[in-house]
Amino acid sequence: MKLATFNVNGIKTRLPQLLDWLAKESPDVVCLQELKALDGAFPEAALHKAGYGALWKGQRSWNGVAILAKGEAPLEIRRELPGDTADDQSRYLEAAVDGIVVACLYLPNGNPQPGPKFDYKLAWFERLHRHAEGLYASEHPVALAGDFNVIPTDLDVYNPTSWKRDALMQPESRAAYEKLLAQGWVDSLRHLHPDERIYTFWDYFRQHWQRNAGLRIDHILLNATLAPRLKAAGVDSWVRGEEHASDHAPVWVQLGDKAASARKAATKKVPAQKASTRKAAAKKAAPKKRAPR
Repeated sequence: MKLATFNVNGIKTRLPQLLDWLAKESPDVVCLQELKALDGAFPEAALHKAGYGALWKGQRSWNGVAILAKGEAPLEIRRELPGDTADDQSRYLEAAVDGIVVACLYLPNGNPQPGPKFDYKLAWFERLHRHAEGLYASEHPVALAGDFNVIPTDLDVYNPTSWKRDALMQPESRAAYEKLLAQGWVDSLRHLHPDERIYTFWDYFRQHWQRNAGLRIDHILLNATLAPRLKAAGVDSWVRGEEHASDHAPVWVQLGDKAASARKAATKKVPAQKASTRKAAAKKAAPKKRAPR
């Protein structure tokens, strides 16, 4: 399965680019953010013609999220992040697709900071922590995918000094992301490319795309049930170079099937040993307790 996340920055404006990307890269599951369209304006027919079923929650301005699935309709689980019944911003959608729980999220930007928008960002993060903890502990394979509006480390930004006052790089934002990872979630891109400068966003100003002056703010996190199936991860950066492109590029992961992962694990079983040898080997192989990051 190829699972991807893409902040389209206006689905009506970017529909040709979205359809082109779907045709060329053929992802199986896609999380979309920043639809900037009401429910009635969502291009369901065009996406169906392209081979995708869809679940969406629209909203004008900067919000709106959707989940696409090739050849099927995602099975809706929930349409909002629990914890605040007064929150009417369309930023979270959760569905089941081919045996995987997929949570599509669009975290608040938080600018300007300090201020009420930054407070909302941190409060939304706290709600995500509580809900994600339950998702992580479930027996289901789970992926959290979307625009997190967080630059996790200095490796994820072309010039940390230029963004030091931005809400995306504040210590509180980074700490909130680290707190989420401390639950055990695997940051797919960073897990497979620990030392590479990889960007997912290049704003429209000062030729940031042309200079590759980017940020990594779009992430796909996997729980312990799903992480062993991770085979590859990357960014379709060519999409950002297209005419009238979004300022984001799609991020994707390739996941192996469950049966293959189980077979691979089975082949690693050690041969029969004497009881004393087995006991010593088990003690040596036991994982150490993981300190929170």
